[in-house]
Amino acid sequence: MISSPSPASKLPSKSATSDLLDQSALSTLAQRLVEAARRAGADAADAVAVRGVSQGVEVRDGRVEESERSEGDDVGLRVLVGRRQAVVSTNDISSDGVAKLAERAVAMARVAPDDQYVGLADPSLLAHQFPDLDMLDPVTPSVAELERRAVEAEVAGLAVKGVTKSGGASASAGIGGMVLVTSTGFHGSYLRSSHGISMTAIVGDGTAMERDYDYTSAQHASDLASPASVGRKAGERAVARFGPRKVETCKVPVVYDPRVSNSLVGHLVGAANGASIARKTSFLRDRLGQQLFNKNIRIIDDPLRVRGLRSQPFDAEGVAVRKLAIIDEGALTSWLLDSATARELGLITTGHAHRGVSSSPSPGSYNLHLEAGQPTPAELICDIKQGFYVTDLIGSGVNGVTGDYSRGASGFWIENGEITYAVSEVTIAGHLIEMFRSLSPANDLEFRYGVNAPTLRIEGLTVGGR
Repeated sequence: MISSPSPASKLPSKSATSDLLDQSALSTLAQRLVEAARRAGADAADAVAVRGVSQGVEVRDGRVEESERSEGDDVGLRVLVGRRQAVVSTNDISSDGVAKLAERAVAMARVAPDDQYVGLADPSLLAHQFPDLDMLDPVTPSVAELERRAVEAEVAGLAVKGVTKSGGASASAGIGGMVLVTSTGFHGSYLRSSHGISMTAIVGDGTAMERDYDYTSAQHASDLASPASVGRKAGERAVARFGPRKVETCKVPVVYDPRVSNSLVGHLVGAANGASIARKTSFLRDRLGQQLFNKNIRIIDDPLRVRGLRSQPFDAEGVAVRKLAIIDEGALTSWLLDSATARELGLITTGHAHRGVSSSPSPGSYNLHLEAGQPTPAELICDIKQGFYVTDLIGSGVNGVTGDYSRGASGFWIENGEITYAVSEVTIAGHLIEMFRSLSPANDLEFRYGVNAPTLRIEGLTVGGR
């Protein structure tokens, strides 16, 4: 990684960018690793090569505080000898390094413990077509353009009446991707770009200081919110939080703003992860097929969304991916599975394998969203006499084994259907099964993050105050 406080560093030239987009050398390397593993005695093998390059600029008070660039290629080799498995990785393959890496991996596998569930994916499930998901922005911004975006966001935030100082603004861009080659004949690759802008605004001083933020991220720069809107929203949020009050402990409806409502989707999907089910560490382990939500609720995982932040044309085992309704008409329809967890559970992989260069595959999600409902956010809260509107969550007090839920939170108090004064230093507590049953969505779903949900209302949570 190369870091510098000056803006003099540059993103790659046009020819250098073309080189970064050319994965042929990585593909050749991955193929050589798999072939070397077979020659060294592996019964099966796969190789992953990962490329990443990123540039980020941070500004404060109109000046560049840091300009940072990182770039690198990493490779990982997984080998199987019978039912024994080993994974090795490196970022430095010399001319004779391929054979040595493969020999070391095979030697490690021979002394590894037996695991009846390991193995490559069933060849009949491998992807043969790779849809164009429009994941790569053809334009790479210059450092000067990143500076401009960050400065514009900061200026807009400071222009909001009541904002006293900047907590900093940043802009970034990058390219990442992977190549996967298996000894069963799969060979695939993809690249995706990323862009981001963020700003933090501060109101007040000392112990009376409040801060808030906003950010935008997308694969294509044209899909970003404008820097000015990011800064303005950060400033408006900070001003609205100023002078928070405390509330008495009570049991009331709680409404989740879209920037935190996605956490509830995350808790559900984390508990539906096949690895947790296989380990018997999930509160959902006996609930497959059961009704968890009202019948109007659907939660979708879509790896094939065009320009989706987490889209990809195949999983980390080469399995074809597909859109999946994890919750359909309120019922839990599926676990998220890779090949090993599927074998352990007596099922078939759902194409949700993820992997780094130094690890074996494990299940994970792609682009998640909870579908929008009918009421507007205002209609969702109009009948609440006393309630809590959450805009920020603190900590991770969720027990995935029992489903018990307790999070620190801040936001605004609801009185007679209206959002009123700011509230901080409270906790919200309940049980996820009960929370899911009473969940009601508004109609304001937007696709801004990797996990998206509209404004959500949950009945009867305990708000712990003074």
